[in-house]
Amino acid sequence: MDRVDHVKRFLADEDLPVRRLEHWARELGDKTYFYYGEQDRSISFRDFNDMANAFAHSLQSLGIVKGDRISLFLKNPLVTSLAMFGIWKAGAIFCPINYNFKGRLLSYQINDTKPRLIITEQSLITLLNDIRGDIGKTDIVLHAPSRDEHDYSADAAFVELDGQFPRHAFSEMLAGSTENTGVALSPADRASIIYTSGTTGPAKGVIQPHRYIMNYIYPASRITALDDVHYTELPMYHVGGAYGFVGRGAFCGNTVAVWDRFNPMDYWRRINAVGASGVLLLDIMIPWLFAMPEGPDDRANSVNKATLVPLPPNHNEFARRFAVDFVYSMYGSTEIGAATVGVFEELQDGEGTPPELWKGYSRGEMRRILTECGYELRSGGEELKKGFIGRPTPLHETAILNDQDEECAPGEPGQLAFRPQVSYFFFTEYFGKAETTKEALRNQWYHTGDICYRDEAGILYFVDRMGGFIRRRGENFSSSQVEMLLTGHPSIALAAAFAIPPEEGGEDDLAIFVVPKAGEAITEEQLREWIKGEMPKFMWPRHIRVVDDLPKTATLKVEKYKLKEQILAELGRR
Repeated sequence: MDRVDHVKRFLADEDLPVRRLEHWARELGDKTYFYYGEQDRSISFRDFNDMANAFAHSLQSLGIVKGDRISLFLKNPLVTSLAMFGIWKAGAIFCPINYNFKGRLLSYQINDTKPRLIITEQSLITLLNDIRGDIGKTDIVLHAPSRDEHDYSADAAFVELDGQFPRHAFSEMLAGSTENTGVALSPADRASIIYTSGTTGPAKGVIQPHRYIMNYIYPASRITALDDVHYTELPMYHVGGAYGFVGRGAFCGNTVAVWDRFNPMDYWRRINAVGASGVLLLDIMIPWLFAMPEGPDDRANSVNKATLVPLPPNHNEFARRFAVDFVYSMYGSTEIGAATVGVFEELQDGEGTPPELWKGYSRGEMRRILTECGYELRSGGEELKKGFIGRPTPLHETAILNDQDEECAPGEPGQLAFRPQVSYFFFTEYFGKAETTKEALRNQWYHTGDICYRDEAGILYFVDRMGGFIRRRGENFSSSQVEMLLTGHPSIALAAAFAIPPEEGGEDDLAIFVVPKAGEAITEEQLREWIKGEMPKFMWPRHIRVVDDLPKTATLKVEKYKLKEQILAELGRR
């Protein structure tokens, strides 16, 4: 199939996930759509659709109309998923917040989004009360777990929501009409605003139309069968959990099994309890699983498809230990969805998933579909060049650009850029940031901020990040966010944050240098204790240095490369 045929196929197959959920509620009825492992609770397509409808009608009764923004500050993935579909059914905009946020990170996103409504849960009330003076009066929908629910906390149950927040009970909002709302939705309508790190300023709200969700789902949907069971414990404030699993299940008609958080000691028991055929593992999760004692049952599991992001060098070793037949790698972002794909057939026929545990398309069908889709299919034992991220999907046009936005030659590094082959396929803008949007989309390309190169065969390879992006514990954030928080300390005048290579694994270590204000003093121990109360754990630095000044250029820009050289020399890693 050429690119035109792929576009035609996409448009012929396309239907919004919210409409596909309604379709499967009619066609599959009692089949389990959402299994919530924390409570051993199975919810059918019909019941999930009914609950989402009830929530949508309740939103409308509160005055929510098409285009209104609703923020979700939630840990519970079932509550988040029901609310997400209910919000879409009401025509409103899903605006999730990282539940690790607190203080200025939290108030910034709420104030930037300016939601009509905030949906939260009992365990997070204290964090909202703490910022009540920094945000306006906003109605709250509150999930208050009962004593028999896994997320009930006796301590949290006694915390009262501040009086400035009018309160509505989430449980009561599931008691409305179960009829489909019938709100008209088009691929161009705004579905979500999901925040991503800004390299030179605060985080940016990425506006995603409904067709973007299809963009994110589409590559994996082509290899998803009705009998697949996909397992995840990814947070629902990111596109991976919300769209890649919950959204894809609604679109494809397969079961999604969800837990609150990753647990390497319980991982394979969960997999076998639900018979999961597909999983996604982020970088830090893989060494944790490898660290578990080897046992005779390591290969006796149902996973035949695993997405590993980023692709680790030992992917074939992982597949052989745990009998995983196919490993996927991809490159994507909050702005452009799933843009490149690489697939590895790791094992020979008969070496992988036991036949009695197999779900989904057969190996032969998988090969045929992958070839038809134009995805890069490799042997698992094949040696790869460093940074392999696969081949662009046929729905993404790709370029490697120099500083003048001119195409680089094969093998020449430049900035990776994309443009869509279908309208409303990418994000449409950064919320309230017209100039930032214009810069990112200049010359009709979306500029990723990543340095890559392309070989003669059109395969893409990642080289490095631009502009201070940092990745830790599966979260992307920026040095500017860390620096903004640090300079909020009453004794700190200047701060510099940057990533250094990790001692192990593929994620970054974070280093910070701080300069105290004149007449002030602060120790590393004091700063670490303050950081624990101000920053989410994934932002906690591994290395802290308190210094008299920071090296700067003639235009007063901090020369972070000198600080990086200094700390690597101290660590003996130059």
